[in-house]
Amino acid sequence: MRTKFVFFFISVLFLSACREENELKEISVILDWKPNTNHTGIYVAQKLGYYEQAGLDVEIIQPPEGLNVQFIANGEGDFGISFQENVTYARHQGIPIISIASIIQHNTSGFVSIADKNIKTPKDFEGKTFGSWNSPVEEAIIKSLMEVDNGDFEKVQFTNIGNMEFIRASENGDIDFVWGYEAWDNIGAQLRGYEINYIRLRDYVEALDFYTPVFIASESMIESSPELVRSFMNATKKGYEYSIDKPLDAANILLEYALELDEDLVINSQEFLAKEYQSDAPYWGYQDINVWDRYQSWLFDNGLVEEKIDMKKAFTNEFSK
Repeated sequence: MRTKFVFFFISVLFLSACREENELKEISVILDWKPNTNHTGIYVAQKLGYYEQAGLDVEIIQPPEGLNVQFIANGEGDFGISFQENVTYARHQGIPIISIASIIQHNTSGFVSIADKNIKTPKDFEGKTFGSWNSPVEEAIIKSLMEVDNGDFEKVQFTNIGNMEFIRASENGDIDFVWGYEAWDNIGAQLRGYEINYIRLRDYVEALDFYTPVFIASESMIESSPELVRSFMNATKKGYEYSIDKPLDAANILLEYALELDEDLVINSQEFLAKEYQSDAPYWGYQDINVWDRYQSWLFDNGLVEEKIDMKKAFTNEFSK
């Protein structure tokens, strides 16, 4: 009888230990917007079990509106996706968030327009109407590009189009050009049969080749749980490396999670971004201090920040190496 009791007791301890060993840490990652190919590596890591292998149970949250960095700073989400411009502003406002990896190595955004608007260089913005998102840097960016191209910024009109899709706004006659992204807006328009013109920001102003988007975490998360951050980023990095090597397979995984997305757009976008995620960087997620300093200097020179702060505190490569 005693032997049976000892065996039962040991069995209970063993099963309990197994449960504890296999218990996953619940964490959340908040997207910046609706699921798209900027996020593919996250969904790949989820689907292929990279997070589970890292001991993580990851909840992917799509916010009703764009991610507020304050959510992450307040601990309302463990990780998030934001942009270098938002992180820079946050640091200037004393909000303790840090960029822990770049998702795309170079800025793949610029000004896009339907070809019949005949906007081929920044000077062609003269007499045209820009569809604004009400971003604080839009006017400064347009002005900077026009100065390079000897254009008159005072001849540009602005109108707020909110979340209206740019093709519809263009066809309605509301706007002539918008700030868009090659991997989504440009490819989406072309797949629908539209000829477009595209003016890439970094082709005119080096400082505008900033990181967009990036993963963010709070200072408190990094200080209190560095191994958790490392586990999350190691698994996420594997997801993006898979997306680089197998863009079609990665696109199909994203489509499993986001059934509302257009299949052709996702596949073509994924093929484009497979070359852009890491690009010429030594590894995926790498961030260069020169990129952060250049952008802050541009903001300062344009009166968008009042001082220069130490941008080394705004990002880290510790978890993406």
